[in-house]
Amino acid sequence: MSIPAAAMAPFGIEPRFVGRVWGFRDLRPWYDRVAEGEPIGEVWLTGDDCLVTTGPHKGKRLGALFAEEYAALLGADAPSPDSPLLIKTIFAKEKLSVQVHPDDAMAHKYGLPNGKTECWYALAAEPGAEVAVGVKPGTTLAQIEEGIRAGTLESELNMVPVAAGDVIFVDAGTVHAIWPGSILLETQQNSDTTYRMYDYGRGRELHIAKALEATRLSTHAGKVAPRALADRTLLIDSAYFRMERIPVDGRQTSAALRGTESKHQLAYLFAAAGAGRLMGEGFSPVDLFARGIVAVPAASPEFMLKDMGGLDLIRITPKWPGKAGNRE
Repeated sequence: MSIPAAAMAPFGIEPRFVGRVWGFRDLRPWYDRVAEGEPIGEVWLTGDDCLVTTGPHKGKRLGALFAEEYAALLGADAPSPDSPLLIKTIFAKEKLSVQVHPDDAMAHKYGLPNGKTECWYALAAEPGAEVAVGVKPGTTLAQIEEGIRAGTLESELNMVPVAAGDVIFVDAGTVHAIWPGSILLETQQNSDTTYRMYDYGRGRELHIAKALEATRLSTHAGKVAPRALADRTLLIDSAYFRMERIPVDGRQTSAALRGTESKHQLAYLFAAAGAGRLMGEGFSPVDLFARGIVAVPAASPEFMLKDMGGLDLIRITPKWPGKAGNRE
C-alpha cells in the first residue's frame, strides 16, 4: 500500500555549519567537520536554508518546503505557515557577545515576523562551565548602559553553572551570554535577530539602543527542573516549544513517541547520541544519525523507530502562544 497523497513521510535534514568568530575549527568527534575558513560556532539543524536529504523533496530547502507543504508539515489549523523553530548546536571556544533578543511585540514593531525565546539543553559540560542568564537583582537599565560604555557589563550578569543534562530557559528580553565549556542544543523561535550589547572588542556591530529597548530586568529565565513522566522525561514545556527525552529501549512506535497528544503534529527527533532508523509502510527507511535530526510531519504515516545503537532521543515539538501548555 502506498502513502496517501495527503501524507508526508518523515525526512532527514542536512545540517548547516555556520561560521562564528568565537567557534571551533574542528568539531570532531561531535561532527566530522573541520573549518576551511572562519571557525564554526553553530550547526543549524532546522534552518530555512538547510536541505532535505531523503524522500521526494530531497534537495529542497526547508523554508521552501514549509511554504509549499505547510498543511502537511504543521497541520491544517497551524496559525502560521512558517517554519516555527530553529534548532541548532552551539560550540563556543570563546565567549559569545553579551546580547538580548526582542519579544514578539518588539519584533513586529520593527517589521520582523517574530521575536526570539529560546532554551539550551547541555549535551556536555566541562567542570566549572557557566552561562550568563539575566542580570543581578536590583540592576537598573542605567547601570547596564554604563556597563556597556565602560566595558564592565560582565559584573552585572547573573552567572549560572552548567552540567550535562541541564535545561536553561531564556525568554525574550533576557540579557544573556554563552561562555566556553559546554556544548548546547539550542531550541528557539525561528529567528536570527540578536541585539549585541558588548562584544569584547571584536569589532562587530553593536545594537545598544535596541538592546536596551528589548531588555527586561526581570524574566522567567533560568534552569528548568526536568519532570519524570510514565514513559519519558519532560525537559521543558514553554509557550513556543516542548522538549522531551524518550527512552527507545530497542524500538518505539510513532504512536508511543507522541504519547498523550490528541493528534499528529510536527515533531523533530534529535539524536543526542547513538543512531536510529525510522521504518514505515510506503517510504524508504530514514536514518537518524548522532547529533542529526529527522522531521516528522503532522501528516506522517505511522512508523517504527529502531535503536541502531546507543540512541539518546530528544523529541522537540513547536507550540504557539495562546494554545495549551505552560513553561515547566
